[in-house]
Amino acid sequence: MPTNVGALFRPSTASFDACGAASTAGFLALRVWLCATVALALSACTSTPQASPERDADAKLFASHPATAAVYVYRPDFTTPSATLGDPALWVDNRLIGATLPRTYFRIDLRPGGHQVRTDGAGKDRITITAASGEVYFVRLTVYDGPARFQLMDPEIAKREIVRCCALLENWAPGQRPLLR
Repeated sequence: MPTNVGALFRPSTASFDACGAASTAGFLALRVWLCATVALALSACTSTPQASPERDADAKLFASHPATAAVYVYRPDFTTPSATLGDPALWVDNRLIGATLPRTYFRIDLRPGGHQVRTDGAGKDRITITAASGEVYFVRLTVYDGPARFQLMDPEIAKREIVRCCALLENWAPGQRPLLR
């Protein structure tokens, strides 16, 4: 059994330079693909940051502002979608809120009126909410290997599920305009 583990994974037809890098185009393409995949994965993790514990605790008071409605979109599932679907992004009125992740939620404050909440990707779904001032709405998002599904939830059931399972995600980057229009 060879003691050099790296020798087991080198293509036998490739020539190697002084640093051990393969000179074949296929091996180089694999290295580029791996680097790009890692970079994409890391950027996806940072695109929707988790809120601070203080903001999470405040959001779990489930209070609304007198002039706006609060919409909680939560994803209590424990499964990760298939690689072809990925974690769907959440949109409200054609504005990106963030990528949904298992066991997380978003709180979105909206002006009164009709608003469309949707996901993108292969598992698209949408729901329309007619928001009233001072009201709080709860939308459960279920994501499996099929399409994403929204369900308007009973407030008491939704509150229990959010407190038990979920962490608040930030809606937008610092300095970005809020969703209110």
